[in-house]
Amino acid sequence: MSEATYEHHDYDVIIIGAGGAGLRAAIEAKQRGLRVAVITKSLLGKAHTVMAEGGMAAAMGNVYAEDNWMVHFRDTMRGGKYLNNYRMAELHAKESPERVWELEQWGALFDRTKDGRILQRDFGGHRYARLAHVGDRTGLELIRTLQQKVVSMGTDVFMECKVLQLVHDDDGNVAGCVAYWRATGEFVTFKAKAVILATGGVGKSWKFTSNSWEGTGDGHAMALWAGAKLIDMECIQFHPTGMVWPLSVRGLLVTESVRGDGGVLRNSEGKRFMFDYVVDMFRAETADSEDEADKWYDDHSAGRRPPELLPRDEVARAINAEVKAGRGSPHGGVFLDIGSRRSAEFIRRRLPSMYHQFMELAGVDITRESMEIGPTCHYIMGGVQVDAETAATAVGGLFAAGEVAGGLHGANRLGGNSLSDLVVFGRRAGIGAAEWVESGGGGAGFNYGEVEAAVNEALAPFERAEGENPYDIQRDLQEMMQANVGIIRTQSEVDEAIQKLEEFTERVKKISVKGGRAYNPGWNLATDLPAMLSVSKCVAHGASERKESRGGHTREDFPKADPEFATFNIAHASHGGRWDSPVTTDHAPLLVMPDELKALLEEAK
Repeated sequence: MSEATYEHHDYDVIIIGAGGAGLRAAIEAKQRGLRVAVITKSLLGKAHTVMAEGGMAAAMGNVYAEDNWMVHFRDTMRGGKYLNNYRMAELHAKESPERVWELEQWGALFDRTKDGRILQRDFGGHRYARLAHVGDRTGLELIRTLQQKVVSMGTDVFMECKVLQLVHDDDGNVAGCVAYWRATGEFVTFKAKAVILATGGVGKSWKFTSNSWEGTGDGHAMALWAGAKLIDMECIQFHPTGMVWPLSVRGLLVTESVRGDGGVLRNSEGKRFMFDYVVDMFRAETADSEDEADKWYDDHSAGRRPPELLPRDEVARAINAEVKAGRGSPHGGVFLDIGSRRSAEFIRRRLPSMYHQFMELAGVDITRESMEIGPTCHYIMGGVQVDAETAATAVGGLFAAGEVAGGLHGANRLGGNSLSDLVVFGRRAGIGAAEWVESGGGGAGFNYGEVEAAVNEALAPFERAEGENPYDIQRDLQEMMQANVGIIRTQSEVDEAIQKLEEFTERVKKISVKGGRAYNPGWNLATDLPAMLSVSKCVAHGASERKESRGGHTREDFPKADPEFATFNIAHASHGGRWDSPVTTDHAPLLVMPDELKALLEEAK
């Protein structure tokens, strides 16, 4: 087939995804004089990054002068249960402050200390108050600032454009992608010397999630099909505080800032239950001695480091335990109380979005009433395996940054590390892609056979007079993943999930869609389901392979962490390069940490 078959565009670098990582990558590549385009299946400014409320972690030392990159590195490694790519954690800790100051120079309006510096707040797992923030709307300010910069540079942005598949060149490098316009259903191809994936997360494969509709794992799946590896996919973060009532907004995120600003968790008996869990958790997963655990508990009891600010996986498990023990709220969660601890004026000033969210959607005045909250699928630590320095994948010309990339967060992400991750590694992906292009990489053709195969597969549901409804498949998949590969897992449940995912594969092959291609939500979902299935398979296989509990992965039948499993990442590859191809699973040894960084971790004990 020829280039003229579909609308076609040619660039040096294309970025798939218009969240924080994608926009920061676009800025970097554009500054080097390259032809750059951003593709988003939503609208510019509507990326899921806007939902990040609490702040971005950076060891600037504005509140605690003793904070520095070394402490941030230690906190990130400990939070990730040492499954992290240490080099990514090191670069992130070192470069985050500069990225925050850069945003400020570009117009971001951060909250300030009394002496005019950027204010920083407490967050779970961080030793010091470290999160630069804009009330509880930090993600929105991040996107606003980066979007303005991207537009001012004249970068091309293609909106409401759904990418189906990456396309290779004659040498096996990634050479672009094939997509369709959601508004018309017409297909379009993009050729580029380098492609950066910045597509975000995978949460829409679970019944209860804080993720927006875009979070269907497109980038994870496309990278897998193109020949890259995925790592740590079993490590899913269930944010401890999502709305549980009313049902219409179940899963909607309640920012950790509520706890960072003094909110506490109570069960149905009114008890602040986190103190019952803190010593056992800390002793089992972090402390080296009983004395150290008891001292840490004393610090919490003194009110200096509230137990509600433990890492998210630990808080989520505690909430889950309270509910299972019959001490949950009427609608299956627990209560988050800030109204009895802070003034109404303080809450409305510091947490304006939360105040309005509960008042308007749930009829709850959080200045006087407790919020009903519970764990919700929030973030995936796993993603495309990348090089720490360049964000390059194992496939030539393909780069990844943000939530779609694995490695930085290990087994569990600390709150606030995601936003700084976006700008640190978004920038590095932009540099890596630019250097690939400038060194002569890419450009050896464009495989139109792959384009034709992707188009034919996308159109197949229209050709079936009878078949499965995509919404039925989506509902069943979400309920199955929530039940079998949720916050607590067992071998029998994961085995059942793996079997059912093969059944879902056959069901997706029988999808039938009615109507035309223009703004057809049923068809849009039909094109999302292959990615959702591929990602779900990797999660399930990883959860089966990791026979321990670590970070965001909890096995009820293996409740303790196993030191052997701290030496490698579980990696997945596609054996065939299609969405319905078998997924292979193996072990990828962790990078060996230099002695000077090991010493930092030892000093902190």
